[in-house]
Amino acid sequence: MDEAVRLALVKWPNVPACTGWLRLSRRGEWRVPEGPIRHAGLNAFIGRNYQPTHDGRWYFQNGPQQVFVSLDYTPLILRLGSAEQLETHTGQPVTQLAEAWLDEDGSLLLVCEHGIALLDDRDLAAFCSHLEGDLAAPDAPLSLNWAGRVLPVGRIVQAEVAARFGFIREPQL
Repeated sequence: MDEAVRLALVKWPNVPACTGWLRLSRRGEWRVPEGPIRHAGLNAFIGRNYQPTHDGRWYFQNGPQQVFVSLDYTPLILRLGSAEQLETHTGQPVTQLAEAWLDEDGSLLLVCEHGIALLDDRDLAAFCSHLEGDLAAPDAPLSLNWAGRVLPVGRIVQAEVAARFGFIREPQL
């Protein structure tokens, strides 16, 4: 969390939180009702101050105010920073993958040290070269060979993802 944010929390401890204003797209874009946030500095500020509550609601601390984030899918989006390096949409490097899941639409979900994340669909084709098995056969075993480690790939339906991984897609106050 930014030092300026910590100081604002001390100065104004009782600012009401807000919901319904900020959302995270499936491609890791911060969006407000007017459209995507394009300002690099604002994107970086939101990313540095983005975190979950104990009950699975994700927010960013905007000075003294918690701004809860609506999630189009998962609270984190992964991208290929290079051919062999994943990073979160907030720029954190991913060094460990613990689980891999494929949903009914062919979206790839990965559990890393930062939590559950959706792989940005723009990187899916490149990443699929690391999948082994018959993708077209719904009951065929799949595995992910990434960074010298082989993980089984489970099947999951989108409607079960939030409950299974303990986050809330549409946070309320």
